[in-house]
Amino acid sequence: MPERRRRVIINTDAKNEADDQFAIVHGLLSPTFDIRGLIPAHFGTRRSDRSMADSREEIDLLLDLLGMTGSIPVANGAAAAIPDEATPADSPGARLIIEESKLAGAGDPLYVSFLGPLTDMASAILLDPVIVDREVVVIWIGGIDHSGLDAGSRVEFNLSNDIAAANVVFDSGITVWQVPNNVYRMVSVSYAELDDKIGEAGPLGEYLIRQLKEWNAATHPEPIESRSLGDSPAISLMLYPNSGNFRVRPAPRFGAEGHHVPGSGHPIRVCESVDTRFLLEDMFAKINRFARKAANG
Repeated sequence: MPERRRRVIINTDAKNEADDQFAIVHGLLSPTFDIRGLIPAHFGTRRSDRSMADSREEIDLLLDLLGMTGSIPVANGAAAAIPDEATPADSPGARLIIEESKLAGAGDPLYVSFLGPLTDMASAILLDPVIVDREVVVIWIGGIDHSGLDAGSRVEFNLSNDIAAANVVFDSGITVWQVPNNVYRMVSVSYAELDDKIGEAGPLGEYLIRQLKEWNAATHPEPIESRSLGDSPAISLMLYPNSGNFRVRPAPRFGAEGHHVPGSGHPIRVCESVDTRFLLEDMFAKINRFARKAANG
C-alpha cells in the first residue's frame, strides 16, 4: 500500500535570521511530506534592500547542501509587502499557491506554512478569492499572544513586515493555524546541545550551527550561547498536528502597532504550546540520518 504523504508548501524569509534554515531542512528531510514548492519571502528593508533575493539565495544554498538542487520547485515570492488590503503583489510564489490549491481535496488538503510575512498568501487570496473555499491550511509563525500579555510591546517581526497581508488572511475565512510569539520563542536550543546533537552531521550540520552562531555574534551585544528555533513549529505541527495544543479563537485584525482589534470573527486555531521534545529530536535524527547516508555515498 503506498504511503500517504502530506502536500506542503514552505514560504520562508530564509535569510532573515538563523532559524528558518533548520525548519526548511527539517521539512525537506521528512518523508511524509510531498513538498510542492519552496517560496522565498521578503523580510522588509530593515536588514536588506533585497531581502527576497537574499532568501532565494539561502534556499538555493540549502538545496545544494542537501543534494536536492533542481528536484524541488522554487518560486519567488513578492519582493515587498502588499501596498494595501485590496491590491495583491503578484508573484510566481502566489501563483504556485493558487495552482496547488486547485489540486487539494477532501482528505488531501494543501498545507502552506509561512515562516515570515503573509504577503504571498494574501496575494493568492486577492488574485483568486475562491481559494478560501478550497482545502487549504495556512500555518503562520507570527503575531502576538492572544492573552494580551504582550500588549504594548513592539510589533512582532513577521507581522510587522506586512500587517495588511495579515489582515487580508485573517479576514478571509481560510483555515488558519497561528503560532504566536509567546509559543514560538520557547523552542530554544543551546550551542552545547547543537554541537552534541548535530555537530558531526557533515557539511549540513556544520553549516546550520555555524550560521546560527555567526548570527548571534553579529546581532547580540550581550554574551549568548543559545537561540530559539522559532520557525520550526510550522514543521512539527504539519508532521503531527497533535504535537500542539490549540484553542479556537475568533480571528482578530491587526492595528498599525501590531495589536489586536475586532476582526471578522472567523474561527482560527491558535497554538498555545508545542511538544519541543518531539520537534527537536525528530529534526536532529533526520539531519544525522541524512549525514550518515551522504557519508556512505
